[in-house]
This record gives sequence, C-alpha cells and structure tokens, in this order.
Amino acid sequence: MKSMISGVLMGLAALGAGPAGARDAQSCAGPDEAACMLDAIWLAAAVLPKEKQVRLARPFLETASLSGDAHLIGEWRARLGSPVIRPSRATPYARQKAELALAAGDWDEFLRDARAGVRPFNIGRPEIMAEGARLAPTASIRRRVMEAMFELAGPRQQASGLDRSFEQADFGYALAELSMQTCDLAQFDRAVALTADPDSLRYALWRRRMTGNAGALAERIRNDADAGDTHHVRTALEGYAPILESGYCH
Repeated sequence: MKSMISGVLMGLAALGAGPAGARDAQSCAGPDEAACMLDAIWLAAAVLPKEKQVRLARPFLETASLSGDAHLIGEWRARLGSPVIRPSRATPYARQKAELALAAGDWDEFLRDARAGVRPFNIGRPEIMAEGARLAPTASIRRRVMEAMFELAGPRQQASGLDRSFEQADFGYALAELSMQTCDLAQFDRAVALTADPDSLRYALWRRRMTGNAGALAERIRNDADAGDTHHVRTALEGYAPILESGYCH
C-alpha cells in the first residue's frame, strides 16, 4: 500500500498538482516555505477519497488563514471552492473552567484544587491547567503551573495502549504545546517524552518551530500519506499551524 501511495504522489507531483509543481520536490526550504508546505499537506490529502477531502477543506483553510497572506488564502479558497472561513468566537471549554477556578480563588487555590482533582479539575485536568498557565500574569506563575503539571503527570510510563496512563499522555500533549508556544526546547523535549506518540509528525513540526526549517519535513508529509485515514493530514495541519500563525522562535 505504501509503495502504491508513493507512486500516486510522484505522479501528482510530476503533473504539477498546484503551485508546488515548480518547487523542489524534496523540501520546502526558502521564502516560499508556507505555500510549499500547504501544497505538501494537500498533496498528502490527494490520495484520500473525495468525501474525506471535502471534510478536510475547512480545517485546511482555517490553517491556511493563519498565515495572514491574502493571496495565499485566496488561492486556496479558489482551489478548494470554499467560502471565507470565519474563526469561532466561542470560549473553549477548558478556558472557561480555568477562568471559573481562578475567579473562585488565587493561584495557590488553583493549584491545590488541581492537585486534588476536585471540580472543575475532575474532568479535563491537563487542559484546564494548561489554560491556567496561559492566563498566568507572570512567567514565574506560568512556570509554577507547568511544574505542577509535570509533577501530576509523574515519571514516564513505559507501557503502551490500555496499560498507559491516559492522563499522563494528555499532560504531555498540553505541556508540549505550552513549551512550543513559549519556545522552551528543553521543556518541550521533556513533555514530548510523556505523550502517547512522541515520534508524531505533530511534535516533529512543533520542534522545528524552535530549531528552524520545518520545510525539511515536507518529504515526510508527502511520503506518509494515508489513503484510508485523514489523521495524517490533520496532524500535519496541527503541527504546522503555529509556524504559520506565530513564525519561528528565532
């Protein structure tokens, strides 16, 4: 199956499927990185059935819109035949719960209740604590919240599947995202080790935000295309979105 998909992708690239046809077939280094990476991601989607491609159009355009490049966004809207994507103004559940917890007390109480796992931390504790870290008024309080998250995650579980601590994996994901957003590579690597899939393309792209040259992963994005599942494309979108939105750390 993998060789068949690779053959399909090579054929599409040879035909010049979209703007990437004129670019380096291996990487997306250079000033046109964003356009090339989006092309690579959609090329990976090209092996999916049409109905799955249709379902990917909205998240793809939401990601492309983070670039702020009107020409690029317009190009993809025309290419996918989709209307303007307007961002949701709804406050995420975890942010609401974090704000509720902080409204009821100070940061000491926030962390005490989080450690105890009482409401609102009885459901979605890693996500709520992560939102608390984002709401922290100072870097020292943010670090304090993150260290509490690492403490609650505990030492890395060596088991996998149903034997694994699901909350630890959730803490790992939340901490990896926070560390990527604050450009803390050491904390990022510490967090990724706690996740359920540390070798995920998502984390590889997030790490590149701190180390540079995410375009080097374009070939992996194309080559790992999955004809039966949208997960690969969604992971690539989630991984590249912070670079489109905020750029590189250095």
